[in-house]
Amino acid sequence: MTKDKAKKDNNITAVSPASSDGAVVERTFWERNRLTNGYLLRRKVLSVFISIVRGILLFGLVFLILQPVLNKISVSFMTEQDLYNPIVISIPLHPNVDNYILSAKIMNYSKGIVNSLIVSLSIALIQVAMTTLVGYGFARFKFPLKNMWFAFVMLLIMVPPQTVSTSLFLHFSMFDVLGIIKAITGNTLNLRGSAVPYYLMSLGCMGLKNGLYIYLVRQYFRNIPVDLEEAAYIDGCGTLRTFFRIMLPQAKPIITSCFLFAFVWQWTDGFYSRLFLSKLTLVSTSLSTIVASLGVEVARNQTGNGASQASVSVARSNQILSTGTLMIVTPIILLYLFAQRQFVESLASTGIKM
Repeated sequence: MTKDKAKKDNNITAVSPASSDGAVVERTFWERNRLTNGYLLRRKVLSVFISIVRGILLFGLVFLILQPVLNKISVSFMTEQDLYNPIVISIPLHPNVDNYILSAKIMNYSKGIVNSLIVSLSIALIQVAMTTLVGYGFARFKFPLKNMWFAFVMLLIMVPPQTVSTSLFLHFSMFDVLGIIKAITGNTLNLRGSAVPYYLMSLGCMGLKNGLYIYLVRQYFRNIPVDLEEAAYIDGCGTLRTFFRIMLPQAKPIITSCFLFAFVWQWTDGFYSRLFLSKLTLVSTSLSTIVASLGVEVARNQTGNGASQASVSVARSNQILSTGTLMIVTPIILLYLFAQRQFVESLASTGIKM
């Protein structure tokens, strides 16, 4: 204790020494360092060293994340001849946008992006609305078998949707509600090939990643003081009015995050899109067939018809695939740039309160 106190006293004296008349005497860094037995210099060197190491680690992490994207951008502007030119590494020798024009034609990009925007936006809004209500219920209300139902929500997060694909296929191929439809019409409904099954699943919180949204909303509402709701109840607000007037404005950050997650995952989803939305032209499903469509397009240009499929090199196929990928992720990046403030705020304030 005595040694620590003496060191503290030396630091105070070195930082703010005073003369006999009470005036503060300014000392240089080296004078203060000498009075503290080299403590200031050691602390400064350690701080600079930590800053350098942190900068190197951050640069390496950012480079690992951005390097594949930068490679795709570079390749997308190259000609096919540049792909086989050994002197071309990152900067195209003959930059052009022909790959983007070809990719847009193969994917039917204009129609696909409109359909994807409509589907992703509507699905995201439905999922956010339903999961917000359910998450708020888990956070604030007590009801029978609450823990068991929440365990099912966690199970929904952990179990991949591919494990129930057969059940979904059979259920919506022979859709019925308690046997009522078959009793009236004599047959079940085949909802395959339409968007109705996916909208029904989203309304029932069984859509893509809905379990995760419920968990995030529940955690967020649990961190909001209960006093706000109690004050609203005292003022005469009912449960629903308190939820819409008091709690929803408080939950804007987490709602924004869930909407971004829902929109992005639906935008890039291939499983549910092929299972339920196969008749719609979407950018996610078009990207999965862009390599095969490239061979048909090349054969059409060579022979004048699309009856056969030409052989395309692996490098050329990867080039068109990279271009199509960039065309799909660009709208998502723009969306994130506009909403990143709310997104980061929600992640910081959600917490892990159990």
